[in-house]
Amino acid sequence: MQGWNTSALLLMLGNGFCKLNEIINTARVGIIRSMTYEVELKFALEDRGQIETTIEGLGAVKQAVEVQQDHYFNHPERDFALTNEAFRIRTSDDRNRVTYKGPIIDTQTKTRREIEIPFASGKSTAENLEEMLRELGFRSVHKVVKTRTIYSLDWNNRHLEITLDHVNQVGDYLEIETMATETDREEARDVILGLADHLGLKYPERRSYLRLLLEKLDTEEQPGK
Repeated sequence: MQGWNTSALLLMLGNGFCKLNEIINTARVGIIRSMTYEVELKFALEDRGQIETTIEGLGAVKQAVEVQQDHYFNHPERDFALTNEAFRIRTSDDRNRVTYKGPIIDTQTKTRREIEIPFASGKSTAENLEEMLRELGFRSVHKVVKTRTIYSLDWNNRHLEITLDHVNQVGDYLEIETMATETDREEARDVILGLADHLGLKYPERRSYLRLLLEKLDTEEQPGK
């Protein structure tokens, strides 16, 4: 190229690569910061009525009561029970959504990546997706059915969702949940831990509803276990 010497050309290319690398790193940081995490604590309930009165006294507002059916699937190439991941299709009334939950990354709460995608409504639509997953090699694990009473609460400058769940064949539970990004998930964890302490809830349940149900069914099949 006329008018350009080798040093100038190398300098231009070097500056270009540095700029490209800067753009890539900035994009990567942006992606990490935009990752959505579910931060959650769950507790078994002995007196559901008492805790419901308590959270309403704190200002929690009842949003809805839903019957949710969660159909869990296992991956063709890895065992989600071992990797502590989850993949499910949730149907509530006529609404459907598919959810992936990554491994738990916190020792005090159930903090994990969550990706949730709504899709077309209707029972037949959910059944078609289930059939597609089976054709792709995903294995059906079990269905979990629960009646969920959903409350919203603003606590310590953070919006929380509190749910009271009656899980068929398992029992009654309370969940405190909020969504966070990489930059504020520790703050979210501290707020949830603080509310649980305020409510006098001391023994969080780290097992999923699916795991609790499967363990109960296994025990029922082996009475002498």
